[in-house]
Amino acid sequence: MAATAVVFAATALLPGDASDVRSAGRASEQERADERHRLGLDRPALDRYLDWLYAAVRGDLGRSLVSGRAVSGLLTERLPATGVLVACTLAVTAVLTALALGVAFLRGGRGGAAASGLAATPQAVHAAVLGTIFAGILGWLPSVSLLPPGGSPFDAPEALVLPALTLALPSAAYATALLRGTLLDTLRRPHVSDARMRGLPAGLILIRHVLPFLLVPALRVTALVAGGLMAGTALVETMFGYPGTGSLLMSAVAVRDVPVVQAAALAPVVVLLLCMLVADRLDARPAERAVRAGVGGGPALATAGGRA
Repeated sequence: MAATAVVFAATALLPGDASDVRSAGRASEQERADERHRLGLDRPALDRYLDWLYAAVRGDLGRSLVSGRAVSGLLTERLPATGVLVACTLAVTAVLTALALGVAFLRGGRGGAAASGLAATPQAVHAAVLGTIFAGILGWLPSVSLLPPGGSPFDAPEALVLPALTLALPSAAYATALLRGTLLDTLRRPHVSDARMRGLPAGLILIRHVLPFLLVPALRVTALVAGGLMAGTALVETMFGYPGTGSLLMSAVAVRDVPVVQAAALAPVVVLLLCMLVADRLDARPAERAVRAGVGGGPALATAGGRA
């Protein structure tokens, strides 16, 4: 409920409206007022919010004020492309995070500065650097995704590489920074020190004695990253011309197409909230097991955010 109110309030605060775009600045004040009345933009904001919320609950997201098309149809066209991009990004993020944590394990948990620096770097910088190297200098990848709206990303998989890498690098750095704290705590546990003293191979120690303690925090971080990716694709999709829900949101904001802005902004918010709910449940389970085991209610495992 709060998320829907925030999304609606944000659209209500946008300067101008669709009547300005439709008239292209050529209509008189009376004509613009008539157009705003026809579109329902002159009604009180609370009435418009309640009507929109009631319709959204019933699955009716309204119609575009610019094109007249059903908003649900516009989203249906774009959601698969964003879903594929998020899935590919998660796969790349998992690989990069695993490699980074493997290096940190071999170095005794040292080396967190690089991950923190990459995580703090804005997406636009990642996009510019990767685009310059792989599209400009090397010429290996297209600088713009040439997929038509509704087209499958698998028709041109090379169009996925730059957007996925741009999203995956800071995501993997963020995940590594969170999980590094859990890794450090695990490396200090007596059973790990004992395994090292007995001369067990590093790979065996990692798989048998370290990974079980990283599993739940890793699942929690994955849920958080997935939600953040779904909510954060707009900039990357716009920069690379990728036809997903993020670029749909940006184009709708540009023309003040409020129903499309509301739907395109609400969808990732809902996904983010669901992922955070899953992450919270995963984080709570170790503590619940500890309470049932009678160990004082403290968390059985270090949480992912315990030592970022």
